[in-house]
Amino acid sequence: MNTNGKYYNHFLESAQFPYTKEEQTCIENTVLKLKSIDTYGSHPGMLLGKIQSGKTKTFMAIIGLAFDNGYEISVVLTKGTKALATQTQLRIKNDFKPFINDDCIEIYDIMNMPEKLTKWELKKKIVIIVKKQKDNLSRLQTLFSDEKYQVFSKKTLIVDDEADYASVGYNKKDGELTPNLTAIELDKLRKIAKDVSFLQVTATPYALYLQPKDIEIDGVLFKPVRPSFTELVPVNEAYVGSDFYFDDSADENSTAFYLHHKLTEKELLALKKKDRRKINLDDTLNSNAIPGLRMAVSNFIIGAAIRQLQCEHNDLPPRKFSFLIHTETAKSAHSWQKEIVDALHDSLIEESCKDSDLFTNIVTTSYLDIKKSVLLNNDYLPPIDDVKKRVKEILEDEQLLVANVNSEQQVESMLDDSGQLKLRAPLNTFIGGQILDRGITIGNLIGFFYGRKPKNFQQDTVLQHCRMFGYRPHEDLAVTRFYTEQSIYTSMRKMHESDIALREQFSKVPDQGVAFIQGSTNGIVRPCSPNKIMLSKTTTLKPYKRIIPVGFQTKNKTITKNITKKIDRLLEQAHPKGPQKEPFEIKTEIALQIIDLASEAIVMSEDEGYTFDWNGLKNAIKYMVNNSTTPEVMQCMWLTGRKNNRLAGEGSHTKYVATPDTAKTEGRQARKHGKSSPVLALFRQIGSEELNWRGAEFYWPLVYAAGDIPITIYADETHNYDI
Repeated sequence: MNTNGKYYNHFLESAQFPYTKEEQTCIENTVLKLKSIDTYGSHPGMLLGKIQSGKTKTFMAIIGLAFDNGYEISVVLTKGTKALATQTQLRIKNDFKPFINDDCIEIYDIMNMPEKLTKWELKKKIVIIVKKQKDNLSRLQTLFSDEKYQVFSKKTLIVDDEADYASVGYNKKDGELTPNLTAIELDKLRKIAKDVSFLQVTATPYALYLQPKDIEIDGVLFKPVRPSFTELVPVNEAYVGSDFYFDDSADENSTAFYLHHKLTEKELLALKKKDRRKINLDDTLNSNAIPGLRMAVSNFIIGAAIRQLQCEHNDLPPRKFSFLIHTETAKSAHSWQKEIVDALHDSLIEESCKDSDLFTNIVTTSYLDIKKSVLLNNDYLPPIDDVKKRVKEILEDEQLLVANVNSEQQVESMLDDSGQLKLRAPLNTFIGGQILDRGITIGNLIGFFYGRKPKNFQQDTVLQHCRMFGYRPHEDLAVTRFYTEQSIYTSMRKMHESDIALREQFSKVPDQGVAFIQGSTNGIVRPCSPNKIMLSKTTTLKPYKRIIPVGFQTKNKTITKNITKKIDRLLEQAHPKGPQKEPFEIKTEIALQIIDLASEAIVMSEDEGYTFDWNGLKNAIKYMVNNSTTPEVMQCMWLTGRKNNRLAGEGSHTKYVATPDTAKTEGRQARKHGKSSPVLALFRQIGSEELNWRGAEFYWPLVYAAGDIPITIYADETHNYDI
C-alpha cells in the first residue's frame, strides 16, 4: 500500500491538529482492509469512534489514502438534513482545497450533478455528498446505473457517516418491521457497481446488536449488518466523553464533581409552553419557576468572564464561548425559551447598570459555584471584583448573543467555513431541537441545559445529543456546567454504562459479542433477542460492578424496625457467628428473601427522578449464580453500626449519599472473594433522625457483580422494550 501519495501526505502535513501515530495506524489499517477484504451493504468495514472524537478527521484522511491507492470516487452519505450535508461539503472542500485549486478533484452534491461527466472530468478524483433521503439515494442509483456517467466501473469507496440504527436496521410501522431505506438502497447499489467498498463511521454502533438475525419482509430476506472488520478511532487524553460526565462526577477530587446541576420536572414543563402566569418576563431574576435556567445563564456569563480574564492573565488570545439549551423539539417552545433568556439578559443589563444588590448577589452566587472547580483544577482564579467588572462589560457591550436554531435554513446560514456553528459574539447562546441532535459541531461549549424526556430514550440518539463531548481545554472544564433533570441524568448514566461495556467488549473480544438476557414474569432469566431491548431500561453487568439503590427514605419506624428484625433473624440463621467484614457463604434463596425484605423498608424518591429496579437486581443475581459452579450459594457481607447520612454534605452537587461502602475495604473484599460469585453487602444503618432518616435501623443492600461475569445487558420482560 502506498502511504507516500500526495493526498494522504497533504492530510498529514496540513492538519490543524496533527495526526498521531495511533491515528495513522488506524487510517492505514482501514484502507489496507478495504483493499483486501470484501465489504458491502450488510458487511461493511466499521470505523468506531467516540462522539465528537475526531471521526471526520480520520475518515477524511482515509479517503485521501484511498485515492492514493486506486480508488477514484468517494461517496459520503450524511444524515438527511441539508444543514449536515452543507457542513460535510464545506469540510470536504476545505480539506481538499489545494487539489480543487489544481483541478484534480471535484466535489459534488448528488442532487446538483452535471447531466453527464466528460472523459476529462472522469480522470479526476470525485467526491459525492449524498443525504440519506429517498431522492438522494435514488439519484445515486441512477448515477451508477446510467451509462452516460461511466462511473459503475470506477473503484469506489462509500463512507456512511453517522451510521446509526437508521442507516442499517429496521423500523416498526403499524406493528410490522420494515427495512430502513438506506439498507435497501445500498443493497441495490452493490448489485450495480462493480468495485465498491463500504465503510461505516459511527460512535453509536448499536445497530450491530439491536436487530433481528434475519427477517423476511414482503418475500424478501434482509440480512443484518455485521462488520467485515472494525477499526477503533484512537482518542487522546484531551478528549472529554461520557466517563467524565457520569463516572468522574462521583469523585470529589475531580472538577466533574461540580458539573451536574439538577433541574426539576416542574421547571422543564414551564419552559415547554408559553404561559406568562407561570413565568413573569418582567421579573425573571426573582421567578421561582426558572431557578435552574437563571443559574445556568448566570453561570455561563460568569464562567466565560473568568475564562476571558484567565486568557489575559496568561497572555493568550481571547476565546469565544457557547451555551446550548436543548429541551424540546417544538419551535414554539424555542421561541418561548428565547423570550425568557432575552428577558433574563435585559434584566441583568438593567441591574448591572444600577450596580444593584441583586446583581451583586447573582454574580457572587455563580462565582462561588465556579470557584470550587477552578481552584480544584489549580487554575488562576480572578478576584471577584475583577469578574464582576468583566460581567458588566459583557452585558453593557452586548457581547452576548442569543439565537434560535430550529430549521435547516437557519443552521445552514450560521455555519462557518469549517462547517461548525459560527460563534458571532464572545458569548453565544443557542436554543434548538432536533436539528442540533447529531453531527452539528458547537465550539467551546461550557454550558449544556438539557431537558429532552421522551417516553422511550433511544440510546444512540440521546448520546448523540451530548454536544458537550469532545476535545476541550482543561481550563474550560472547570467552568463547564451540565443542567438536567434527575431521571434524565439516570437514563443517560445507564446508557453510558452500557456504551462503555459494549465498547470494551467490542474492542477486546469483537467476535464474542455481548450477552443479552431477559427476566420473565415467572422469575426465569433467559437469553433474549437484542432487538427487543431498549438500552435505557436495562442493567449492564460487568465484573465487580456495584448495583445499589440511591435516593430514598425509609418507611415509618414501626414498619422499618419489624423488617430489620426479620432480616436479622435470617442472617443469624445463615451465619450464627454474627456480623463480620469478610464475606461468608449464604444460600442464594435466603439472599433473595433478604433483598425482598430490604426493599419493603425503602421508598425511592421517584418524584425527584430516583428509581431502582429490584426485580432486575434479583434476576441479575440469578443469572450470575447460575453461571457459577455453585448456583445454590453466593457471598454475603454483614456490616452493622453504620452511620451513613441520607443527604450528601454541604457543597456537594449530589443530594443523596451513594456510597455506604468504600473501594479500599468492602470493594477490596468483593474483589478478593467474589470472582465467581456475586457478593451481597448488607449495611445495617442506625438510621437516626440526626442523619436525616426516620429514626429506625434498616439494611441498605449493595450487590457487587461477579468478577468473571461476561459483559451482559439485562432487561425485564414486564417493561415494553420494543423499538
